[in-house]
Amino acid sequence: MVLTYPLENIHTRSVAEVLTLLQTDADSGISTPEAARRLGEFGPNAYQTQRQKPIWQMLLQQFLSPIVYLLVVGAAVSIYFQDYIEAVAIGVVIVLNALIGFFMELQSRNSMNALRKMDVILSTVVRDGKAQEIPAEQLVPGDVVVLEAGDIIPGDGRLVLCNQLQCNESSLTGESLPTHKNGDPLPQDTALGDRHNMVFKGTSVINGNGKAVITGTAEHTELGAITSLVAGAMETTTLLDQKLNALSKKLIWLTLILTAVFAVTGMIQGKTWVGIIKTSIALAIAAFPEGLPIVATVALSYGMLMMAKRNVIVKKLSAVETLGSTTVILTDKTGTLTENKIYTDTFSFPEEKHKVHIEDGKLHFDDGNLEKSVENFNKIKIIGALCNNAAVNVKSTQTGKHETTGDPIDIALLDLVNTSGSVAESIQAQYPRIAEIPFSSETKIMGTLHEGPEGYFVAAKGSLEQIIALCDYQLSGENRRKMTATDPKNALDEAESMAAQGLRVLAFAYRAAGDIGQDGFLCKLTYVGCIGFLDPPRSDIKPSILLCRNAGIRIVMVTGDHPLTALNIAYKTGLVDGGEQPVLAGKDLPDLKSLTDVWRKKILATSIFARTTPKQKLEIAGIFQQAGNIVAMTGDGVNDAPALKKADVGIAMGRRGTQVAKETASIVVTDDRFTSIVAAVADGRTIFKNIQKFVIYLVSCNLSEIFIVMALGFIAPSATLIPLQILFLNIVTDVFPALAIGLGRGDKSAMEQPPKDPKEAIITNRLWGHILLYTTIITLSVLAALLFCQRVITPDPRVGNNVAFIALAFAQLFHVFNMASSRSGLFINDITKNKFIWFALIFSAGSLVLMFQIPQIRYVLQLEVLPIKVWAIAVGAGLLPLLVVAGYKKTMELFDTVK
Repeated sequence: MVLTYPLENIHTRSVAEVLTLLQTDADSGISTPEAARRLGEFGPNAYQTQRQKPIWQMLLQQFLSPIVYLLVVGAAVSIYFQDYIEAVAIGVVIVLNALIGFFMELQSRNSMNALRKMDVILSTVVRDGKAQEIPAEQLVPGDVVVLEAGDIIPGDGRLVLCNQLQCNESSLTGESLPTHKNGDPLPQDTALGDRHNMVFKGTSVINGNGKAVITGTAEHTELGAITSLVAGAMETTTLLDQKLNALSKKLIWLTLILTAVFAVTGMIQGKTWVGIIKTSIALAIAAFPEGLPIVATVALSYGMLMMAKRNVIVKKLSAVETLGSTTVILTDKTGTLTENKIYTDTFSFPEEKHKVHIEDGKLHFDDGNLEKSVENFNKIKIIGALCNNAAVNVKSTQTGKHETTGDPIDIALLDLVNTSGSVAESIQAQYPRIAEIPFSSETKIMGTLHEGPEGYFVAAKGSLEQIIALCDYQLSGENRRKMTATDPKNALDEAESMAAQGLRVLAFAYRAAGDIGQDGFLCKLTYVGCIGFLDPPRSDIKPSILLCRNAGIRIVMVTGDHPLTALNIAYKTGLVDGGEQPVLAGKDLPDLKSLTDVWRKKILATSIFARTTPKQKLEIAGIFQQAGNIVAMTGDGVNDAPALKKADVGIAMGRRGTQVAKETASIVVTDDRFTSIVAAVADGRTIFKNIQKFVIYLVSCNLSEIFIVMALGFIAPSATLIPLQILFLNIVTDVFPALAIGLGRGDKSAMEQPPKDPKEAIITNRLWGHILLYTTIITLSVLAALLFCQRVITPDPRVGNNVAFIALAFAQLFHVFNMASSRSGLFINDITKNKFIWFALIFSAGSLVLMFQIPQIRYVLQLEVLPIKVWAIAVGAGLLPLLVVAGYKKTMELFDTVK
């Protein structure tokens, strides 16, 4: 039978008909060999939202820039005056500059492609009768996928099973309200937004669970059809790009003004048009830092790859800059501040309480065995095995090993059952599940209905406050009795005591009856007891929080956990001390519409928010933002997605995070560790600091070229630098050291300074002062070398030109050491420890010396064979700015110390 694909009017067909057409089975799915065959036939489940530029187009665009246009004008002028050698040389420079830009952009694109491959969306699919995780791109028509709350739906599909399933389809239909799903066939003319028996690629599950058979992948999906319409959409520029563009415009305007002044002055002085045009072109070339966009892109890509190696995937370039400005981190507790490895620590039954631990695959009681609560213990094991969605022995596609997957509490319950003389799978086989009420952040309860050996059996777990409200009975030892008025209070007091010890408390209840329906089965329950689970703080949290405080970053815990549990972890991690505002519980927080100034101040002074709802997380982030903070928000669940989107930087957890959270966030932390978040902030600061440094370096180098060309145009016109010489400086002695600065690893001072203002320009007024100082010293040093040679050694203008050229080249190379952090040492600092700096200096200096050794190049660049003493004067003049600046910095440090 030939597989029919793509299918039409799937929503009108029954489940059995769709399964037959796709030659699959709802329980076992398709086989692995058949999946491989279909993948080869229909292709991967992927499409490009934006096609990358072809290689030839990348190369062509290197010639479409203002600097190239200026060079073409320069070549045309040279041809007009029959200076053909210079015209050919300019042509070579144009090609060389284009090739450098092309290969740098190609490397940057390859880096970004490698980065994208690190963020792979996984889907749970049933193949060969077993549930397994595979990359969403490997899904094929006929695959049966398992859907849970928080999942991004990987393809269009027909529902074969749904349990309280709700989907957010706003990205597809524009409808903001969730869509409630069911499996019934629908009329053919049913609108897309009303097709309740279908799920669609790119939408998300916000509640419940279910199964769907994939009926469409890649472009054969509703989202794929839309994506093809916007495939050619233009990319938006980031804030950093805008700042770089604004800086380039300032430099161009400055050059135009200086060029106009020089041209007018030259005409007044009676200079030839040839000299005025060539010097004007040299000024224009000197002003434009053509390597700036290329170096910025490479630096960002390299920095992002380095962050990825440290378990931080940056999905949006703008997030790198925003990270460096973060003032508040709103962090979850579980798995971020804690280990996210749940241990069964305490049993609290109505008649007795016990501490336990698991060792060598067996459950051990720390203070004697059970005496009065054996029946409670047996019941809690049955409930723990049944009211559980963890999957046992699932083969992970990432590790290649068989492991238990699911919620950490569910995994801990399975471990409890399997280490206490029972087998969870046997219990589950004995009590087949009929129905389920999934856990949600609103109800805080999960319930399941089963067909047991003696009739129906209901298993329930959740927060004690919610469970106890549904219980009419209590199991006390061997007796099941009516719950008294004091029983709930005793249980709640015991749970409060356990929570105060940092335990996560979960209550358990059951109902056994011969006649019970599938609807409304969570009632008339029998309370069994509580388990206190321990999720200890990570050992490296305290130093990380202290590092954030030193960096001017405030840490605020926003969790759905119990207030006492949250406070206990906060004390253990050093997040709060005794003098800070106590915990604010979600039930005590006022609605945003009725928020007073007093409450606003109280919220801003609080470091722990517990029992918060998704809406409250969103509002808390907004309140901190309104107070002028740059907020980074961590999250892992579907309920965190609104706050992740609201925050300035959304940070999703890679391991336990839902696909909704990871898709919404701009950063994904693959190991879920808070220390990785802190490292990301430090890297973000370092990357921006590197960009700022090489911008300062390039601008000061280019301005010094402008000032020198201007000065020589007035005091020594015959010795002025020619356009080709300036081009050589820009391509060799500017770009490579700047690129090396952009690849630096920074120093520890990045986390010893307050966050920067994101609205602040790359070059502030203070930094412009530094640039002016650097430019002035370099200019004066070069002019001094030229004048000294003319007066003492030879008045030959060609020698003077070469001296200015060599002195400026070495001044720019040595100038890279002026970019060292102000708090680092004079000889051992972030610049001297950067191996790329030394490679760049050796290459650039070697290229400079080589130019003087090749007669043809020497002729084109108008270079001369110079005696050693002239080289010594030129190189010494190039070293002079570094010595002067180092002396100035040392003097200012001493002045600050005395002050």
